[in-house]
Amino acid sequence: MALNRATGQQVWATHLKGSDFVNVIVQDETIVASCRGEIFCLDALTGNARWHNPLRGFGWGLATIATEDTLRFGNPPVLAEKRRRDEEAASAAASGAASA
Repeated sequence: MALNRATGQQVWATHLKGSDFVNVIVQDETIVASCRGEIFCLDALTGNARWHNPLRGFGWGLATIATEDTLRFGNPPVLAEKRRRDEEAASAAASGAASA
């Protein structure tokens, strides 16, 4: 969803697959978003899809979208979410092993 900075009014909305955590980058007039293991490229001004790649065979986890800036500065929200999910999975695996 894009909002007008001055008014907060919705400019456009595009439904991506699922309602899970969405990783988004904006570069120039392009938005690249990942969610539920798929990648979407949208026009930043209209929200119209330019392309979509389901990344078949790569699972449903978080995808990191790397750009030149990402490589220099990282993406803390995505890294924090990945860490949280990894710790949650490790905890669940440890609990399952302890009860077996």
